[in-house]
Amino acid sequence: MNKKVAFYTLGCKLNFSETSTIARSFESEGFDRVDFSEKADIYVINTCSVTENADKRFKTIVKQAQKANVEAFVAAVGCYAQLKPEQLAEVNGVDLVLGATEKFKITDYLNDLSKNDLGEVHSCEIEDADFYVGSYAIGDRTRAFLKVQDGCDYKCTYCTIPLARGISRSDALQNVLANAAEIASKNIKEIVLTGVNIGDYGKGEFGNKKHEHTFLDLVKALDQVEGIHRLRISSIEPNLLKNETIDFVSNSNSFVPHFHIPLQSGSDEVLKMMRRRYLTNLYVDRVSKIKEVMPDACIGVDVIVGFPGETEEYFLETYHFLNALDISYLHVFTYSERDNTVAAKMDGVVPKNIRSKRSKMLRGLSVKKRRAFYESQIGTKRTVLFEGENKSGYIHGFTENYVKVKAPWNPDLVNTLESVELTKIDEDGLVRFEVVKESAEV
Repeated sequence: MNKKVAFYTLGCKLNFSETSTIARSFESEGFDRVDFSEKADIYVINTCSVTENADKRFKTIVKQAQKANVEAFVAAVGCYAQLKPEQLAEVNGVDLVLGATEKFKITDYLNDLSKNDLGEVHSCEIEDADFYVGSYAIGDRTRAFLKVQDGCDYKCTYCTIPLARGISRSDALQNVLANAAEIASKNIKEIVLTGVNIGDYGKGEFGNKKHEHTFLDLVKALDQVEGIHRLRISSIEPNLLKNETIDFVSNSNSFVPHFHIPLQSGSDEVLKMMRRRYLTNLYVDRVSKIKEVMPDACIGVDVIVGFPGETEEYFLETYHFLNALDISYLHVFTYSERDNTVAAKMDGVVPKNIRSKRSKMLRGLSVKKRRAFYESQIGTKRTVLFEGENKSGYIHGFTENYVKVKAPWNPDLVNTLESVELTKIDEDGLVRFEVVKESAEV
């Protein structure tokens, strides 16, 4: 019988795409993939270092693996494994810890799979993470996460990602297109572009700062790939989202009117302390440009509360800035101190209870913004891509502009595109609809 392997992914879409690539390397070695809740011979945990919570969850997940099979071999990979390998190796039950460059060669490090008294660490100096491994995730959903870029050259004062993932580097354009075509051949209807800083797409391997292609070149080329119904840009820095890209998306074959643009603070003073590469006036310009050419576009925003030096006045600046902005929802992050960052040594530490209060205020604003956006879409005709999970007797899906809809469970709808008219907002905040015509699939 083949040995069994199970995976657990913490963090971002990029991690999910890389877990899928690592999983395929196991499958090519003859392993059978099973769910993480099942008994397996190996459990691989792909870690995240962005928030304190992700650090804490790691121990819980290791215990979950041990509960399923106390004899199983447990490996930790990913960002936290690169930043704090020894710390992870000391967690009871962990046998192997692999850093940024080693994780894609994990099967090379597996010998007899016997348990170790202390986790074995193979972690490079992050300067050595100068090569690119392409990846994409499919199978879990009706959409795929396609990695196009890795690493970051920015020096934001709160962020450990450059320490965990290395310099900015990109996949060759022909490789991205080949991966996209492969995804399309598997009847996946939507591709989400992912990376650490995808607007910086085009930098080659080995620290080559010359852009072979631009992000706009990438977008234009992907729009020509046959068989892809939808392309979605996951998250892009406001200073790297150019007018030309926005204009192209507004008229493209496949790109949908949905942008996720990190802001982090609505106070220029806080943005300067964070060493972001823009101020609020540029952010307003980006939102205005999108809404000018795509009035129904969905715009999501990342924001951090409780950054050192964020006074009540600066926080209220952020709140009022976001309240006045024509955006659709927020992803709110409560600032947490990370080792080896400039911000961790800054004065003006915000007490945790105040961070929590500010987070709650912005989450409330996000609910209000999403509701207003959904209300603006009632009565419009949209195309919905339905997902594959039966959630309490309902099937869910998303319109091209990221309105989440629901209908009574119908397995025939899974992974289909349907033309609908959005009719009303249900009690749970999701949108009901009426089908306009037969499936819009090509």
